[in-house]
Amino acid sequence: MADLRLGLLLNAVSPAVGGVLVRGEKGTAKSTMVRALAGLLPAIAVAEGCRFACDPAAPDPQCPDAPHPAGAEHRPARLVELPVGVTEDRIVGSLDLEQALAQGVKAYEPGLLAQAHRGVLYIDEVNLLQDHVVDLLLDAAAMGRSYVEREGVSVRHAARFLLVGTMNPEEGELRPQLLDRFGLTVEIAATRDPAERAEVVRRRLAYDADPAGFAARYQAAERALAQRIEAARVLLPQVELGDPALRQITAVCAAFEVDGLRADIVMARTAVALAAWDGRTAVTEEDVRTAARLALPHRRRRNPFDAPGLDEEQLDRTLAEHAEPEEPTDPEPTDPEPTDPGPDGPADGGSDGPGGGGGAPDPAAGPDVPPTGAEAEAEADAPSATPQLPAPAPAPGRESAPVAAGDPYRTRLFKVPGTGHGAQGRRSPAETDAGQTVRARRPAGPLTRLHLTATLQAAAPHQHARGRTGRALLLRQDDFREQVRKGREANLVLFVVDASGSMAARQRMTAVKGAVLSLLMDAYQRRDKIGLITFRGTGAELALPPTSSVEVGAARLAQLPTGGRTPLAAGLLRAHEVLRLERLRDPRRRPLLVVVTDGRATGGRTALAEAGRAAALLAAQGTAAVVLDCESGPVRLGLARTLAGQLHATAVTLDELRAEGVAALVQAHRSPSLRKAA
Repeated sequence: MADLRLGLLLNAVSPAVGGVLVRGEKGTAKSTMVRALAGLLPAIAVAEGCRFACDPAAPDPQCPDAPHPAGAEHRPARLVELPVGVTEDRIVGSLDLEQALAQGVKAYEPGLLAQAHRGVLYIDEVNLLQDHVVDLLLDAAAMGRSYVEREGVSVRHAARFLLVGTMNPEEGELRPQLLDRFGLTVEIAATRDPAERAEVVRRRLAYDADPAGFAARYQAAERALAQRIEAARVLLPQVELGDPALRQITAVCAAFEVDGLRADIVMARTAVALAAWDGRTAVTEEDVRTAARLALPHRRRRNPFDAPGLDEEQLDRTLAEHAEPEEPTDPEPTDPEPTDPGPDGPADGGSDGPGGGGGAPDPAAGPDVPPTGAEAEAEADAPSATPQLPAPAPAPGRESAPVAAGDPYRTRLFKVPGTGHGAQGRRSPAETDAGQTVRARRPAGPLTRLHLTATLQAAAPHQHARGRTGRALLLRQDDFREQVRKGREANLVLFVVDASGSMAARQRMTAVKGAVLSLLMDAYQRRDKIGLITFRGTGAELALPPTSSVEVGAARLAQLPTGGRTPLAAGLLRAHEVLRLERLRDPRRRPLLVVVTDGRATGGRTALAEAGRAAALLAAQGTAAVVLDCESGPVRLGLARTLAGQLHATAVTLDELRAEGVAALVQAHRSPSLRKAA
């Protein structure tokens, strides 16, 4: 929490740092801390009547409300919260339809970026926003200006704000390109100290009992903090970033191999803000170290499954290697004449032996000679200062320890058949809120995306009959048209993985895990949700409930042991239940079932018949599915292909998955010819 507090305060001192991304588990008061920051920011002067919060001392020459009157008003800095379901129109603004249709006047209605100018823009659960929305926000934050080109409106206005995003990594990560656009990142977690947790609960109860009294208790401290922010802002232009500190900054960024130069710039701005916050006019090595801890961890994430982090030992080594050399100092003068040691040894009481120089020897100490014989053997057998942990015992029974996954490889795009209506993604064709407008239609329900041109075309032929006399259009309910946009949706990819003894061969399980890891990588890039069911022993387990966090899926896959019986029917029935519940929670998200098995089932023909009935349940729901056939060896029973026929799915061997890519095969699995062949 101290790092979060510091990151927020540094951005309050210097918004040019680029904002803060707060990563942490649920229930850690991320939102509370961010909302509290707005009350500490100094009040701002705003040009009278300006909807874009222009500074009267230096108004934006491109402001749509210019020219501004001479008056000014003072108000607190705003905290603008961005909802997860926000649209692009609401963010950047759009044509004022009321004036356009009622008065025939083209006017611009400002969006949330205009409201947040010179304030705080807070995005809770930023990792759940659509990618094009996040790109829009971060571009505005980086340039300090919003550009609007839409519906015949061309507007430029300033949009400088303190950007703060919070996220729970368990719900999915941001892409590395988007992570890089946040200036700083902070990892927070709830304290495990019972005393600190008790104090948090105590304060929360005190606030609930008397909110006004609780706020008054900390009013003086908050006022002092606000004054310190204002003083640091005044001092900021006077802080000098010397060449030694700048060399350390660039050396650290080069040593950690971060892409581009944004990290160097952010570190420099952060180090300057740290010096101003501490009331200094020069940047120190400690400022550089702290800036690196805040600005670099999220920029070192190369692979989607890499966790953000920073090796502080490497950081210290790099700083030491590029530190400014100290000026040599003249040695202290010494007495050229040696003193007589006298009968009792040296006059200074030190040892006259080699390496001596520090007090009289201990009379109880023995001679300083190496041990020999039995003494050496006793020392060798003595326990070391650092206890050695025993090697882990082998897993009981037939269960095998988890094996590492093979190297992931790129898979080609595969799609769920048909046209969906799910959340925007990068996989299957769908009608989405964002994408290319392909046509207009009469709205079946409430109008959400007005197609202005089609609406005007529908109303134009009737204006004379309706008695229009002025500039305003006369509209009827039947005139309105909405946009139909075609894009791609994200899907739910549910993996059902056989972890029984028949799959326990190390080489085979390594290949299977590599295939699943490749599909997880593809799901990450397509913005899908994923789930993981494993079956072994006596039943099936939902190892990972459907989530957007493919990183957690990769971690669960790495920990997956194998061994035991093969309850194939239990795995399919568990998949049927999970998909049934997911259809209730999110009916618009279409699933794709990926069954990873060799098709065997413990219990002979009875078990195979039960698996067939479970597969028929899934097929009756119309679930798109693919079976990764993991059977190997010279003699093959073809059980996985039989299962694929019962699922109305396509069977794909691991070799075919790597050679052909699962994309084309799954995309074509609904083809009549393939279905007939299966």
